[in-house]
Amino acid sequence: MPTSADGTVIVEHVWKRFRADAGEARLNAQLIRVGRRLVGKEQQWTWVLKDVNLEVKPGETVGLIGINGSGKSTLLKIISHAMYQTNGRCDTYGRIGALLEVRGGINPQLSGRENIYMFGSLLGLSRRQIAQRFDTIVEFAEVSTAIDRQVKFYSSGMQVRLGFSIAAHLDADILLVDEVLAVGDANFQQKCLQRISEVVASGTTLLFVSHDLAAVEAMCDRAMWLTESMVRAAGPTRAVLAQYREAIEEHAALASGTDDGALRVLKTEVTGPDDGPPRPGEAAKIRLVLRGPEGTSAFLFVGVSQGPAMPIFVTRHAVKLPSGEFEVRCLIRNLPIPKGRYYLWLSMISRKNGEPVQGWAPVGHFDVFGAITDTPPKGVLVLSPVYVDATWESS
Repeated sequence: MPTSADGTVIVEHVWKRFRADAGEARLNAQLIRVGRRLVGKEQQWTWVLKDVNLEVKPGETVGLIGINGSGKSTLLKIISHAMYQTNGRCDTYGRIGALLEVRGGINPQLSGRENIYMFGSLLGLSRRQIAQRFDTIVEFAEVSTAIDRQVKFYSSGMQVRLGFSIAAHLDADILLVDEVLAVGDANFQQKCLQRISEVVASGTTLLFVSHDLAAVEAMCDRAMWLTESMVRAAGPTRAVLAQYREAIEEHAALASGTDDGALRVLKTEVTGPDDGPPRPGEAAKIRLVLRGPEGTSAFLFVGVSQGPAMPIFVTRHAVKLPSGEFEVRCLIRNLPIPKGRYYLWLSMISRKNGEPVQGWAPVGHFDVFGAITDTPPKGVLVLSPVYVDATWESS
């Protein structure tokens, strides 16, 4: 029977459930639980993965995205065999390097040196093979002065540097990384992304969990979006991220709709100079029809984002609200964003006392047509999609 090549991950119809919390240990609480169980009213299990399918070929890079509790980390733990599925099949081929949390399998009672050798041994490497990589691991982790100290005396930053360095330098066929880059500083994050790029270029398979969508886009060719324990979307990274961002904006709009803000947005419109669709590098007109408390003097903030509340840019205007409906227009002389779907966010702050008249909330979306941004080198983070009209010459 043929086997798959090293670096392959196959997940077929995987389900995973956890038992409900035990609750209080007091006798009366336990008797209540037993009684509820006898009449069938107690939920004993919670499903955290439902019929998940994923196939990753050697050398592929896949990002797993979704809100907290959607099942991303559980799936990574099943793939790493740190836990096992309730139903379904999960097969991996080759050595797995996993960094699933800040300490990433590091034993705090051992020294940094002992952890490196222990981790390498678990991956099936000989002491000679580990010794050949030892200096590189220590140098990358920047723990040379503390390598013989117990890891429990390391700072959290030192622990994550050591854990990542071990996982990324021991020639694993499959590298699993779960949100650990959020712990390090900016320099370390870029250093890690560069190392991941080098590892992937050598043929290692990467499964990457992160809430940092820019990092996912920088590192992964494919993405899978998990929501409510199920796969919501899977495919090319940009396409999946676009769906995810749209869902974030819709959720934020619903949440803000329950807020009794004093300002009401009746209509939004974003057009180009000829009243057609806006295009990169050209003028864009933003038109807002509003209704608010008469006589309020305030600052109106309008921002543009790709879905989350973190805007690409924000512009501000001082207004005094008249009675009834009124219209506000903003001309952006050079629209600095490329082709794609974007979202308008709005907030209004009183000029008198600095209190919010309306909280930061999405009020609509618009599409930009035309040029797209150039794809950066693998592992280079682009925090915001900014359009730059450049001309090149060589001589």
